[in-house]
Amino acid sequence: MGVPPVNPGSLRLLQVMAGAHHGGAEAFFERLAAALARAGVHQHLAIRKNSARRARLRKLDTELSEHSFGGRMDFWTSWQLRRVAAQFRPDVTLAWMSRAAIMAPKRYGVTVARLGGYYNTKYYRGFDHLIGNTQSLCDYLVQQGWPRERVHCLPNFVDAKPLPPEPREAHDTPEDAPLLLAAGRLHWRKGFDVLLAALETIPDAVLWLAGSGPEEDELRRLAEAMGVADRVRWLGWRQDMAALYRACDLFVCPSRQEPLGNVVIEALAHGVPVIATDTAGPSTLIQHGETGLLVPVEDSGALASAIETLLSDPASAAAMKAAGEAVYRASFTEEAVVGRYLEFFERVRG
Repeated sequence: MGVPPVNPGSLRLLQVMAGAHHGGAEAFFERLAAALARAGVHQHLAIRKNSARRARLRKLDTELSEHSFGGRMDFWTSWQLRRVAAQFRPDVTLAWMSRAAIMAPKRYGVTVARLGGYYNTKYYRGFDHLIGNTQSLCDYLVQQGWPRERVHCLPNFVDAKPLPPEPREAHDTPEDAPLLLAAGRLHWRKGFDVLLAALETIPDAVLWLAGSGPEEDELRRLAEAMGVADRVRWLGWRQDMAALYRACDLFVCPSRQEPLGNVVIEALAHGVPVIATDTAGPSTLIQHGETGLLVPVEDSGALASAIETLLSDPASAAAMKAAGEAVYRASFTEEAVVGRYLEFFERVRG
């Protein structure tokens, strides 16, 4: 019979997000909520207490509630969410990641959980459908026993709105220095220590590192020990990544584990040549040698070689930039991804 025409205004969507202050999934949750609001979807957003996120989401035409999302003994949040659902009466409840999935109410409408990593599927018992943002993640869920017809691949979109480039002088960066950009949570999984090791062998390059996290102090000590601290700029977590993409020569994603890589999609959208490790997400986004370069995980020598290759060959870098932008326009624009989400919601709610 096919999917009926999508009518966003008739959909009541409860989204439950218990994530951290910063992170790729958390940022995409905010982008999707805003895009669905623009599309006319009636939403209630239930979030972990966070003043900055609350301020941003209150600008949307949605209902909003904040909850503790504490540990195992936090029965209060679960009770609050059940009360929210009883009053809002959602057609679809969309829970983001494990803690939200544990506490999300399952009595009203269709229940959907969105995963951004290879999480233990025990947290998603009782859900009607699962969303993975890459095909490899969806394959993993099927391997874990989920029926294929209840697993759905819906990609992310990124904010492609251009901004003026960040002035190099704002971060004591010479205009003629090769400028590398990396971004993400400062955590072992992101492999920024490998990038610092690669920077050792590229003496003229400067690295802008945008992000925050538990490994920042250790990474700073490592940069000092490696003798590259004078060429690393620690930018903290940024909401204006577009300005950084516009300023840099190359974007580098050195992750040890990367289920998707929102930052890779962002770099493609903003026309920046990309070098990434051959992990699950980037390997599906990048065709090696055409839309970017892939290197082995934890291989600082190969990473340095790839960086030097693109810095020394502007023609190849420009060709990869153009091909990467074409990939973004074909699959990862807001219009394309939101359309797929709306079709999905219409299909599963019957």
